[in-house]
Amino acid sequence: MIVKDEFLSKLRRYFMLNLYEVKIWTALLSRGVSTAGELSDIANVPRSRSYDVLESLEKKGFVVMKLGKPIKYIAVPPNEVVDRVKKNVKTESDAAVKRLEDLKATDVLQELNSLHTQGVELVEPSDLSGSIRGRHNLYNHLELTIKSAEESVIIMTTEQGLIRKIEGLMPIFEQLNKRGVDIKIAAPITKDAEASVKEVSKVAVVKDCETKARFVIVDKKEIVFMVMDDQEVHPTYDIGIWINTPFFANAMAELYELAWKEMKVAVK
Repeated sequence: MIVKDEFLSKLRRYFMLNLYEVKIWTALLSRGVSTAGELSDIANVPRSRSYDVLESLEKKGFVVMKLGKPIKYIAVPPNEVVDRVKKNVKTESDAAVKRLEDLKATDVLQELNSLHTQGVELVEPSDLSGSIRGRHNLYNHLELTIKSAEESVIIMTTEQGLIRKIEGLMPIFEQLNKRGVDIKIAAPITKDAEASVKEVSKVAVVKDCETKARFVIVDKKEIVFMVMDDQEVHPTYDIGIWINTPFFANAMAELYELAWKEMKVAVK
């Protein structure tokens, strides 16, 4: 049986299986019922490993062991497998979330916070900087930085960046607005962004700006700026620079304010 590597890679990604597991499983699907030895030969998997692999697939609900000798295995219909995997993923996810929630009430988290506080006190201001790779990581760091704002959040972004930030950070913006934090957002306003702009304008001031730039300034102390054009780079290759520097951040904020006066309010 010949199965393309690309297809096997998709199965590994969708069903969270290793290479031997997807090989044995697809081999069994092609046969319906088979022994471990036969599957080993068909899938080109070492015979010594085929039994362990089939045992793993049985535990995950992909196969059923048939009674009798020699021992044979029956393939579970793929539709049923999908339902079982979904159920298992949800169960494991719920359990993991509960463990993390329970962690908040333990001494472990307090000790971790204490270690972090002591560590930050020893860090030189010049060391409070870093490079962040990948848009997903960038937005995680933006959320962390913005969430701690006490006075102001300044954002300049692109057309698509505006939509992404409203979709991903709106709950944070709402929390900051309740705390009285001043939020200013500048970006090119397009028809595609009008609905999003209308929504975020309830908690922030949004102005139309033709300048192409991507940065966030929090409390005029921390700044995160993206060095790539988001229209020309794949999200996984996006890069951001985070710096905790009141001197530079305050200077950038003053330049932003000068440009802000010339911009038009998107929603009045």
